[in-house]
Parts: sequence; C-alpha cells; structure tokens
Amino acid sequence: MKQGGSIINVTSLGSQRVLPNYTSIGISKAGLETLTRYMAIELAPRGINVNAISPGYVNTDALHHFPNEGQMIRDAKASTPNKRVLTGEDIGKVVLFLASNDASMIRGQVIVVDGGMSLVK
Repeated sequence: MKQGGSIINVTSLGSQRVLPNYTSIGISKAGLETLTRYMAIELAPRGINVNAISPGYVNTDALHHFPNEGQMIRDAKASTPNKRVLTGEDIGKVVLFLASNDASMIRGQVIVVDGGMSLVK
C-alpha cells in the first residue's frame, strides 16, 4: 500500500471461543487478530490504519458450509437481544466507519459486531 489508507481484517468470535466445526478457522482468526495489532503499529508511520471486525453469525451463503447451519441460525436468533441474525449490510456499515477519517484514532482494535450475542451467551 502507498501512504495512507485502511486495512480492515475480518475475524470472528471463534478466535476467542471454541465453536463446533470451527477448529482450523478459529485458529486462523486468532492469528489474524494478532497480525492486526502488529500491523497497526508497523504501518502507522505510513498513515495506514489497521483494525479488525469480529462479526457474529451473518446470514450469508458462508453458513451453508457448516453442518450445523440451522442450529447456528437458531442460536443467533435466540442469543441476540433483538432476536435477529446479522446481515452483510450490518457489517458493511461498521467497515465503512472504520475506513473513514472518523475512525482515524481507532488502531489495532478488534470491533465485535454481533448484535450483543456475546454479551448474553
């Protein structure tokens, strides 16, 4: 990257919690969170801002790859205070914010975007 800009990595709650059918993904997401912190420091002198988002279950085709997809959606609805599953638009709004100048002093952070699910479960 040239001078300036933003990098926003996508991790998940599986980086901090043990989730069924998620071993290799969870391990890689934990590494990505560490990489986010290191890159935030190393790239700051070049004006590059690095953060990550950690979404809960997002209603996308990616869920089709899990044998427990139905249970994941039911759990998300039951465990989220407003009783709905996240959408790509929910995540996109946070990404846009992190890429904006309004987030210029948020650096090396992992922002949880799960509708409050991790607070109650």
